[in-house]
Amino acid sequence: MRKNLVPSVCIDAVFSGQSFDQACAQVKDANISHIEFWGWWDKDLDSLQAAQHKQGLTIAACCTKFISLVEPALRDNYLQGLQESIQAAQKLGIKILISQVGDFIESRSRAEQQQSIINGLKAAAPLLEAADITLVIEPLNERVDHAGYFLVRSDQAFDIVKQVASPKVKVLFDIYHQQISEGNVIRNIVDNIDYIGHFHAAGNPGRNELQRGEINYPQVFSAIQKTNFIGHVGLEYWPTNDQPVAALRDVATWLI
Repeated sequence: MRKNLVPSVCIDAVFSGQSFDQACAQVKDANISHIEFWGWWDKDLDSLQAAQHKQGLTIAACCTKFISLVEPALRDNYLQGLQESIQAAQKLGIKILISQVGDFIESRSRAEQQQSIINGLKAAAPLLEAADITLVIEPLNERVDHAGYFLVRSDQAFDIVKQVASPKVKVLFDIYHQQISEGNVIRNIVDNIDYIGHFHAAGNPGRNELQRGEINYPQVFSAIQKTNFIGHVGLEYWPTNDQPVAALRDVATWLI
């Protein structure tokens, strides 16, 4: 079987509160070669890059600025934040930018807000295509973690990226979030694999290690590896103890 799904550790979650040097050293010790994180704008990027290079790691992904796409009045701000994020990504060699879409606006229809997302992403597409960077929009669950968020189900996210129709705008399929929102994750992934640019994973319930909870991750990963997907799964969770390397090492054996 091709190993076309590569683990990437979200250092902001798994190694929260630790220095870049500490986090990167532990990722290396877990036999994982990629990291990712949330915001770039609140970090010393030179220090991060030095720690990354010291351990021979690659940065798979980070977020673009958290500006709502459902509000047309904020579109210019979103695009400016995206331009800045592209520059940061190019500095760090990052090929995936993660975008949330904003919270639902009670006074407007869902159709109107979805069209605002589509229009904003169509405006973003030329910037992404010129930079050869993929933007992935992320559905989140509203039952446990993100009450009020607009984009909850993967089918709506897939519909949006189909209408944007750019190879550089895809979906971040967070297996944890979608298990809560809709279930049926393997079928939803496999049937829409061409529209997925990145994965996230955590155990459910609890958002802890992948070995904990109801999701059979070896089976989910095996299904992905049988498709034409080539990319990363971000391990984005909060460890249940202060020695997370062993759990990461275990996950790495499922994928490497």
